[in-house]
Amino acid sequence: MDAAEFGKSLPKGLGINLLVKHVDASVGFAKHVLGAESVYDDEDFAFLREPVSGASWILHADHSYSDHRLSGLVRSVQGRGVGAEFRLYGVDPDQAEARAREWGYQILEGTIDKPHGLRECYIFDPDWYLWVPCVPVKD
Repeated sequence: MDAAEFGKSLPKGLGINLLVKHVDASVGFAKHVLGAESVYDDEDFAFLREPVSGASWILHADHSYSDHRLSGLVRSVQGRGVGAEFRLYGVDPDQAEARAREWGYQILEGTIDKPHGLRECYIFDPDWYLWVPCVPVKD
């Protein structure tokens, strides 16, 4: 599908687009740690979907944004997603944490039951975006 057709096919609602250094590394993280599926990916762009939660998001390689005003800002920071959490409700945090540790990803906080009724963990992806897989605490 060409870019214009893809853009027209997106549903209404919130869209998340993350600028990343290497699309392949971020796709690998999403697939291995978060259980996401790649609907499409190449060296410039990826469209990902997590089948349990139904969440979807887009990745663009830094070089594909070279003429965009945001590109200079993004290249100058180490932790790109500072202050933002990308939560995947319904994704098992224990399994995600185990896979993240297996592949050497940085864990901000290991899996724990929180007072607000969710069991969750905090995992950084290769570009330091913070992902929070979480499920309701079991009684």
